[in-house]
Amino acid sequence: MSTYAEFVKRNAGYVTEAAQATIAETHLLIAGCGIGSSIAEACVRLGYLHFTLADGDTVSTHNLNRQAFTSADVGTSKTAALARRLRAIQPDVDIREVGMLDATNVQQMVGSVDVVLDTIDFLDIAGIAAVHAAAHAQHKPLITAVAAGFGAAAMVFPVGSPVSFADVFGIPKGAALADLSYVELFAGFMQKLTTRLDPLVVSVVQRALTVMADGTPCPAPQVAPGAASVAALATTLLVRMASGLPVTVAPELIVVDFMGAAVAPGVVVTQAVAPLELRHVAA
Repeated sequence: MSTYAEFVKRNAGYVTEAAQATIAETHLLIAGCGIGSSIAEACVRLGYLHFTLADGDTVSTHNLNRQAFTSADVGTSKTAALARRLRAIQPDVDIREVGMLDATNVQQMVGSVDVVLDTIDFLDIAGIAAVHAAAHAQHKPLITAVAAGFGAAAMVFPVGSPVSFADVFGIPKGAALADLSYVELFAGFMQKLTTRLDPLVVSVVQRALTVMADGTPCPAPQVAPGAASVAALATTLLVRMASGLPVTVAPELIVVDFMGAAVAPGVVVTQAVAPLELRHVAA
């Protein structure tokens, strides 16, 4: 394998030497290795060398339309398949694999990294809340990134953020997460965004939520351009952070809308939308 300097030399001009040095030392937690696989691949190509990969799921055929896996990976764990892919790109990468993040391991995992990337399936409300709570308590920056049709959206929770995951989704303080309805929480969140997202995205998500209202599992449709947009948005935010540049933080949502730009010339493709109207609920 060539030297690290040779590996990243085409980053020069876009990534400063100081930022590249920071990237080489930064340990990332990829919480959710579905869409997170696209972020991890972009990160390793940027020069990130230290990863903790967390996901308890296995690769399915329906993942292959957008995630960084191949047909040979179907049936194997997502963390193992992703680790194998990252090592094929950069053999010097340092990778730790864990299963699902929960109350037994989340504090240790978050405590051992520098930045958290949250792409956990929103069906796992308790898992997401645990990761966010651990990151907040341990003063670790966290980026939540999701696909939005042919684009993406992200929210950055910096160290000391006054806004929490619970604030964004209107979760009452002290609520039993296991008793909360995914459909109700996500529907409420989407209601805040209906005027800010591509109407097609809103329509597709609302149809999925309608199916799920009776308890039927229905992962929201996603496409490859959306997954690629998530990777581009999340890694750009990481590089800005490594470079000491400002980033838009929660409760503002960063939206990339390529479909809107494609059909309406002159549309601002990337924008930080106005702060969400958060609902703080007393215990």
